[in-house]
Amino acid sequence: MNDNQLLRYSRHILLPQVEYAGQEKLTQSHALIVGAGGLGSPVAMYLAASGVGTLTICDFDAVDLTNLQRQIIHTTQSVGINKAVSAQQTLYEINPEVDVQTIEEKSTEEQLTALVGAADVVIDCSDNFATRYAINRVCFEQKKPLVSGAAVRFEGQITVFDFRDEASPCYHCLFPDNGDDQELRCADNGVFSPLVGMIGTAQAAEALKCLMNVGESLQGRLLLLDALTAEWRTIKLARDPACLVCGQ
Repeated sequence: MNDNQLLRYSRHILLPQVEYAGQEKLTQSHALIVGAGGLGSPVAMYLAASGVGTLTICDFDAVDLTNLQRQIIHTTQSVGINKAVSAQQTLYEINPEVDVQTIEEKSTEEQLTALVGAADVVIDCSDNFATRYAINRVCFEQKKPLVSGAAVRFEGQITVFDFRDEASPCYHCLFPDNGDDQELRCADNGVFSPLVGMIGTAQAAEALKCLMNVGESLQGRLLLLDALTAEWRTIKLARDPACLVCGQ
């Protein structure tokens, strides 16, 4: 790291769990963020501010006026611009030393495989089951840690599937794909603005911990938030031996 980086990241380096070695890991790391919406906004902003060297952001959608209530990486001037491109512009304002790559179209599973293969951690900030199942399969196949989050109405959840550990459950263990594609969407059900920030920020924290191998991750635990009552609950997760993705 150069002198400017040492100054920029000095408050991280002061932490005994991070120090110079941990920050150096971050500057040499590559994170893949799928989705640049409510969850992806704080994830991308905190990873960029923290100095993760390369960020790849995937989003084929354009910024809409209805997004601005919660998708804080975008501004009013971003309306009509692709979300990944809009996010890139904001991130370079936060930290011009970070390399931000954009994927502005829907990825095939083959393309997703290449993207996951190039990353050290994957953060799922998508809003549909099909994408989540695809990300889960590819991350399991390539043994990459996956930070998964979701938020709708006043309820949010976050967990980590760290496939570097053979004992880790996967997303399919938690939500088996039984062909029922009914799901809650913010466009139909609404979402409390700060909720996505609370879950997205927690995702960023888990991703940084995975990259530096510090602390205890949420692997094997599902963290649930009810923002109306300000209550967090933890549910233990175990690998499903009959899981079609990670089972024996």
